[in-house]
Amino acid sequence: MFEPRLALASLSGESDAQWATAASPWAGLAFLGGLALDDPTRAAARELVAERDRKEFLPADPFGFMDAQLGQLADLNIEPGFNVRAVEPTALRRAAAICEEHDAVLEINAHCRQPEMTDRGGGQALLHEPERLREQVAVASATGATVSVKVRAEVDGVDLPALGESLVAAGADILHVDAMDSEPVVGAIADRVDAFLIANNGVRDRETARNYLQRGADAVSVARPSDDPRVLDRVLRGVQES
Repeated sequence: MFEPRLALASLSGESDAQWATAASPWAGLAFLGGLALDDPTRAAARELVAERDRKEFLPADPFGFMDAQLGQLADLNIEPGFNVRAVEPTALRRAAAICEEHDAVLEINAHCRQPEMTDRGGGQALLHEPERLREQVAVASATGATVSVKVRAEVDGVDLPALGESLVAAGADILHVDAMDSEPVVGAIADRVDAFLIANNGVRDRETARNYLQRGADAVSVARPSDDPRVLDRVLRGVQES
């Protein structure tokens, strides 16, 4: 779905259009965000800033922020995406419509594990409520946007291959999997799920990139070191050799 098959994974409060522009010579897709969209997730984001000293995007108008940020990438040679957190599907519908207008990927965050977020029903909490997660996927997909779902492995009680199958049936195009040092889960998902699969976690060099791609991933993503050209050089070589 994009070339080169190296994506930039969102870092809350850091992954904006300027960040994507700086790394665009190496990557084919950049997920901006994560961005809290509705009252519950925005309240969680404010608590994360106040209590954990985390960085979060908290614009007065998150939808206007999305539109402006994606607009800055319009002439850049990289596919744009936006990782978003929401509890209610209404906010996702609006965000997905913005992404569709910009030919951007709408990525549903079922990944954040901070209790401030999960206690409100956002982030990783969605993995334990698959019907609600499938509803979010269906709502976003109905706008015509390409839909990704960011998920986390090694969550107790969650069968990721089975969940992935149901998300694809609901309209997901991409599964973005944080393997959590459990690389075989990528192969298990690839064997069962007919979706574009992006593997994340520990991608730092040629070997880690090639390992995920050989297990069946269609692409890999880099998160924390996405601002380090040396890391991106090494990962890109691994992608190009696979």
